[in-house]
Amino acid sequence: MNKYELAVVINGKLDEDDKSAVLKKVQELIERFGGTIKNVDEWGKKRFAYEVHKKKDGYYNFIKFEAEAAAPGEIEKRIRIMENVERYLIVIDEHPDLIRKETEAKAAAKSEEQELAEPVEDEPKPEEENTAEVEDSPEEEPADDSAKAE
Repeated sequence: MNKYELAVVINGKLDEDDKSAVLKKVQELIERFGGTIKNVDEWGKKRFAYEVHKKKDGYYNFIKFEAEAAAPGEIEKRIRIMENVERYLIVIDEHPDLIRKETEAKAAAKSEEQELAEPVEDEPKPEEENTAEVEDSPEEEPADDSAKAE
């Protein structure tokens, strides 16, 4: 069995009961094709970045589930024709625990790197010394003054 995540955006003009009914239908589709729902995350009503089917907002829901490889295609076929589903997307959730651990390890390494790279306040930076020398040197005037006069 593979792990998947389904993002579903439901019509924002529906009341709570209708929204719950649509979400329940989507969950029943997953179970009908042999899927096991692990988590349902409801983000609530959000405004779209642009109009979708002449609507400005929708209810965002994310469903994590496990299913056979053929199930997502069948689920998408059924969701595609549901009237109150504005958008949907099924992605493979390959290694969620591994990805989280890698992200945490990178963040820890970055914080250690920043601690080691912090400059000491008492010593002047080499860049500051070089700029001071350039500022103190007199600017050279053009050698050909006769060209300016003409």
